[in-house]
Amino acid sequence: MTLEEVLIPGLQSLGFAPDADTLRRFRIFHDLLTERGKQMNLTAITGEEDIARLHFLDCAAILPFLLSSGSEASANRKPHAEEEAIPCVLDIGSGAGFPGLVLKILCPTMKLTLLDSLQKRVRFQEELCEALGFSDVRCLHARAEELPGEMREGFDFVVSRAVARLNILAELCLPYVAVGGCFLAMKAASAGEEFAEALPAMKRLGAPAPVLQDYTVPGLDASRAAVLARKASATPRTYPRRFAQIRKQPLA
Repeated sequence: MTLEEVLIPGLQSLGFAPDADTLRRFRIFHDLLTERGKQMNLTAITGEEDIARLHFLDCAAILPFLLSSGSEASANRKPHAEEEAIPCVLDIGSGAGFPGLVLKILCPTMKLTLLDSLQKRVRFQEELCEALGFSDVRCLHARAEELPGEMREGFDFVVSRAVARLNILAELCLPYVAVGGCFLAMKAASAGEEFAEALPAMKRLGAPAPVLQDYTVPGLDASRAAVLARKASATPRTYPRRFAQIRKQPLA
């Protein structure tokens, strides 16, 4: 099946009506990912059908969570008269642009920042954003725990896809979520034990009542899980710690 033959019904089943421009951008994304993937390690997934399902639809499936949960932080901002309160999203460990750029294609007004620790992946993100016509996306080369202080608690949503174990990932992400905003981690369906292990850490970081929500990806038998952690209070200034310390002594 072609990319479009997979994407059109898949996106429709998620509640989206992809127009020609949306499909054009997904085609650009696929072609550039495939071309550059021959030169660098961007993804082990190849072929139009697999990229469409295992990358594009997999990432698109979390957008309804963001749209339905909203952000109290975004709602409480006072937008300029000429614009709505547009959500600000940070994708930590964005790699080849997942999930951030898939979300941006489906929600072009999103204010998106991509963060990755490898320069070659950030260069790919910059090339891809230019090809997609997204001049407003920030592509940053840095580790999460090294982000400048002005970015602290500056985002309505922080998202991450399979970057680290949840108790470690929470410390890397929640400090950058605004109070009233939400941290969303994409996990396997078997993440229940990992979720339970991370509950004390998320509470300490300002998200006392996270939920684990199962969801399905169109065309795939396997289910997925999304961790949704609404931030109720500011994260203590001592977090995030240096990564060596985070890894050696995860919050418990």
